[in-house]
Amino acid sequence: MALTLEQYIERVHERADLPWPVAPKIDPPKAKPALKQMPVKAVFWTVYGTLVTVPHGEIRFEHEKDFVTAAALEKLIKEFKMWNSMSRKPGAPSEYMRELFNRALTNLRLTGGGGEKFPEVLAERVWEDIVGKLKQKEYTFDAATYGPESEYVKKIAYFYHASIQGAGAYPGAAEVLSELASRGVAQGLLADGQCFTAGQLSRCLKQQNPAFDLAAVLPPAWRIISGEKRAKKPSDSLFKTAVALAAARGLAPSDVLHVGSNLERDIAPAKKHGFRTALFAGDKTSLVATAEQLQDPVFKPNVMLTELSQLTDVVA
Repeated sequence: MALTLEQYIERVHERADLPWPVAPKIDPPKAKPALKQMPVKAVFWTVYGTLVTVPHGEIRFEHEKDFVTAAALEKLIKEFKMWNSMSRKPGAPSEYMRELFNRALTNLRLTGGGGEKFPEVLAERVWEDIVGKLKQKEYTFDAATYGPESEYVKKIAYFYHASIQGAGAYPGAAEVLSELASRGVAQGLLADGQCFTAGQLSRCLKQQNPAFDLAAVLPPAWRIISGEKRAKKPSDSLFKTAVALAAARGLAPSDVLHVGSNLERDIAPAKKHGFRTALFAGDKTSLVATAEQLQDPVFKPNVMLTELSQLTDVVA
C-alpha cells in the first residue's frame, strides 16, 4: 500500500543518507507578556511562526542563498530519479530544474488568483507542472510506494521545502496543545500553509512528545489551511470559514481565541471577525508587530504571549 503524505514525512526523516537543515535558533525579542483570563471555548492556531519555527517565520519557495536552493534541487533530482528525463543542457542539472521551477511558479502566481484578493500558490501544483513535462520524456515513478501522481507531487513538494527550510516546534507547543485538549477546549488551525503542513506539524510535535496524536487534538475538520483554500491570510474567506466552523459547534466568535505572531495577517483580521486574539511574541524571526500597531485598536491583541505555555493561564 502506498505511503500517505504523513507516513512519508516520518519515514524520509528516518533515513541516514539524507541531510536536512536544522530548525532556526529562537531569538526572543525584548517583550513582556500581557496576560489576562478570558472565557475561551476554542482556539485556532497559526502554524508557522507560532507552533512551528522556520526561517523567516513562513514557508518560502526559494532560499535567499542561491547555493542552498541549488543543493536542494540536486538532492531532489537524485532522490526522485529525474535526471534521465531532463534535457541535457550545459550546466548543472539544478540549473535546468530551477528554470522549470521558476517558470511553473511564475505562471501559477500570474494565473492562480481566481478573483481571490490574497491567492495562495499551491506547492504541489508547481511539481505537477514539472512532472508533467518530465513525463513527456518517459519519466516514471514508483506508484506502489508514492501513490498516484496527485499524491506523488505532494511528497516532492514536502521534500523540496524541507530541504530549504529547517523546521521545529516552539518550546512547549505539544504540552500546551495537550493541556488545552484535556480541558475540553476545541482546537484547530487557521493558518497559511501547504499540503504538507499538517504532516510537518505532526512530526515537529512528535519530536517533543512521541505520543502526540495530531488528529485527536487538531481534528482535520478544524484545519483551515491556505493551500487547501487557495487563499492566504488576511483573506476574509479563511476567517469566515473559521466563524462558520465555530458556529456549527454553537460557538460565537467571542468564544474563540486566535493565536498568531503577525499583527497584520493574524490579529487584525481575527479581531475584524469578532475573535479574541493572542499575539505570540516569542521569536524575533516570526514576530511582525510595531510599537505603533500595538497601540492601535485595529491591531492590538487581547493578550501577548512570550511563551506558548502562558496560554494555559489565559484560557479560563
